[in-house]
Amino acid sequence: MNINQAKEEVKNAVRVYLQKDEAGQYEIPVERQRPILLMGPPGIGKTAIMEQIAHELSVNLVAYTITHHTRQSAIGLPMISEKEFGGKMYSVTEYTMSEIIGAVYEQIEKSGVQEGILFLDEINCVSETLAPTMLQFLQYKTFGSHRLPDGFVIVTAGNPPQYNKSVRDFDIVTLDRVRQINIEEDFDAWKDYAYKASVHGAIMAYLEIKKDNFYSIKTDVEGRSFVTARGWEDLSRTMKVSEKLGIPIDENLTAQYLQNKEIARDFATYYELYQRYNELYKIPEILEGRFPEDKESIRKGSFDEKLSIIGLLTDRLMEEFRSYGKEQAVQKILFDTIKEFGAFSEDEESKKANANRWYKDRIGVMELKLDNDREAGMVSHEDERIRALAISALEDLVSYLTSNMGPTPEVTSAFVLSKNWFTKRENVRQENIKVTGEHLTNSFRFLEETFGDKESLTGSQEMVIFLTELSSAYHSLKFVRETGNDAYYEYNKLLLLSDRKSELKEIAESLIF
Repeated sequence: MNINQAKEEVKNAVRVYLQKDEAGQYEIPVERQRPILLMGPPGIGKTAIMEQIAHELSVNLVAYTITHHTRQSAIGLPMISEKEFGGKMYSVTEYTMSEIIGAVYEQIEKSGVQEGILFLDEINCVSETLAPTMLQFLQYKTFGSHRLPDGFVIVTAGNPPQYNKSVRDFDIVTLDRVRQINIEEDFDAWKDYAYKASVHGAIMAYLEIKKDNFYSIKTDVEGRSFVTARGWEDLSRTMKVSEKLGIPIDENLTAQYLQNKEIARDFATYYELYQRYNELYKIPEILEGRFPEDKESIRKGSFDEKLSIIGLLTDRLMEEFRSYGKEQAVQKILFDTIKEFGAFSEDEESKKANANRWYKDRIGVMELKLDNDREAGMVSHEDERIRALAISALEDLVSYLTSNMGPTPEVTSAFVLSKNWFTKRENVRQENIKVTGEHLTNSFRFLEETFGDKESLTGSQEMVIFLTELSSAYHSLKFVRETGNDAYYEYNKLLLLSDRKSELKEIAESLIF
């Protein structure tokens, strides 16, 4: 299965394992909860989906690459203790707590959450001395004499032998005690994640044209070369920061992440072309409704060029769709905070309180909670940013109240001003929504006027590609679902009708022939 399907399988398994009955006991006893074994090539996102699952289920995640451990760190160090057996004292060997089990307990202390996932990567590459210990752990959930706390689900990952010379095969006894999920690289599945993770538009457009370059591991006379999903995502992050700083993006940079000379060179060349297309076709002007006059040359261009233009449009729109989601989430936090302040202002004993002091106290609580969640790994990067932006906005609100009412604003009047401040922000947000909607509509108009096909029910293949990209990405679907867009609905309806028409045609042909 692909990485998205694997994510759902693991997520559902964790939900099932953590389900309790009316007596508060796990429906599936801990000893019958089979560890999950993800088998697939390196760099396709196995660790990333573990982080997503933990955040979505609000449980802990403790992750280890098991090849970094020795037998001593896994089961603990031996120590001599005295024990009484049959009325006599004996010196016996015990072990300190396993580093891995200790990390689980530390995570529970940090987060205050009792349940979670213990993720062990490269499980089938353990050393000779550690192998028996790992097999015991998979079967009995214990390292030495220390047991994994109830409520923690074991998920492991390994690479097939063709990707790693250190791989060892599990015997049937072990495999019969795990749930094995085999994963294959799949660009279309990764693309859903990539849009949500804001992977650079040039990478998305390039891989749409050359999907075979998404994932590659080769060994030839020159040695081993490889390109992975992890490499593309890490390159994307560096490209975005480099662009902000004006640092050139060339083959010297791409080859550091794409360790295949041909692909690194090819992508670097495409990136230069992508930048030229961006300047030539003036994408911001297209979004504003000012289209190039020479549409015929665009129409007669190569298919790769057309895909690049679609990629540029999609990338700019995705930035606006992500901004919509971010602003919406920030506004919700601010609304809830000001609503809470309103309830405080209605209390007669609070009338003489300092409004700024109340907001500063609330900001302090939010900062402390964010710090704790960040340290405990209980907040995603996206949520962390949203909460930090909300805190910064509340600090602006305190400054706004101070500039209008002085350093000690009275509560009732401060609540009125707080609502006014919030309304101004909301008006700006609504205007941004309107602009984004117009940009989306103008994109449809541009594609229709440039590539329109009167003979096709849905119009041009370029329109179908553009609509398909929008319909498969989280942020674009969220925007359209929550704000609406007539152009999107119109072409989406035509696409569905076209699919149905093709289906009926195939059925008719099968009946005739």
